[in-house]
Amino acid sequence: MSKSVDQIFVNAKQWLLSWLMPAPAWVLQIASSLINIFTLLAVFLTLFALMSVLERKILGRIQNRYGPNRVGPFGLLQPVADGIKMLIKEDIVPARADKLVHFLAPILIAAAAILALGVVPYGRNMTPFTIDGGILFFFAVGSTTELAVFMAGWGSNNKFSMLGAMRAIAQMISYELPLIITVLPVVMVVGSLTPDRIVAAQTGYTLGLVPRWFVFTPWGATAFILFFVSGLVESNRTPFDVPEGESEIVAGHMTEYSGFKYATFFMAEYIGMFAITGLAATLFLGGWHSPLSVLEFIPSYVWFFTKLSALLMVYVWLRGTLPRTRIDQIMNFAWKFILPMSFTCVIAAAVWHYAGRGLRGWLWSFVVIAIVYTALSMLLDTQRKFAPRIYRFAE
Repeated sequence: MSKSVDQIFVNAKQWLLSWLMPAPAWVLQIASSLINIFTLLAVFLTLFALMSVLERKILGRIQNRYGPNRVGPFGLLQPVADGIKMLIKEDIVPARADKLVHFLAPILIAAAAILALGVVPYGRNMTPFTIDGGILFFFAVGSTTELAVFMAGWGSNNKFSMLGAMRAIAQMISYELPLIITVLPVVMVVGSLTPDRIVAAQTGYTLGLVPRWFVFTPWGATAFILFFVSGLVESNRTPFDVPEGESEIVAGHMTEYSGFKYATFFMAEYIGMFAITGLAATLFLGGWHSPLSVLEFIPSYVWFFTKLSALLMVYVWLRGTLPRTRIDQIMNFAWKFILPMSFTCVIAAAVWHYAGRGLRGWLWSFVVIAIVYTALSMLLDTQRKFAPRIYRFAE
């Protein structure tokens, strides 16, 4: 019974394809791809609508105020109202803008975010597109986001937009390096760039209790935190939402966008956030595997989306509690701390592997990370760089 429930979506797809069985193989392959694409769009556009209203309600709760509660029961139809509003708003394009580039920028950024979702395993036998270099494809597609941001800034022919775009690109490139480097330890240990094999490598339980997820190793826990922080920056989320700091640079590269084009940028930000958190769950949290052996009867896709939801709630929690950081702090943090620690994770994973992957490897891996972390903390100590403040009051 549990196996049939676990594979219900796989069986449903096979049933749909069975209606085309007399057709040639290439027709079945195209039909299979179309089913995967439409399913992905349906699931994640629904999740986007749900997340947009839940985030506003959770932030309202954190800040001791009401969230959306007027449209529909408990305000749950607010995304529908927002969508209708964006559709009927006037699409204003600056007279001197490059209209083609201005039009293509939101399409490109949304397409890149949606394509990245295609290689993430959402459950047992539930990877939409299984390719050998899935991780490589994910980052290759994701790196086009910088091009789309530049197109938005350049095509708007506006100094505010261009400055916001260049600041966004500098920030995103700075954190894309550690984002990729923190994936290297997992790829090295597994020996594959395929997400399915990475999930399979985290099967089983130590002593029958502790899952063999990479996050439970010193290098895996460190890489997961670094990956998560870098993902926050790549998604332009608080406290790293400097490119869209409305109080500073008039919404950055999106200044000259309105209506549905602006909504497309907004949607791409959320879908990119889903992709990053989904990859984090795949690489470090065991993907669709259960945290306890006694809970393996629960369908695999339920576990994946539970982990995805937990990471998304952390995103919302951070947005509601942390203030925006300065651009110089963000860049210093990337180049002086995150990047060296990312390389340290690679070395620590190698030590863990060659020390036998047991307790001895765990301890040596922890020592390597602790030494580098302590050294960086001492070198980057900012307490010594500032003289004590003297406050003078008028008498």
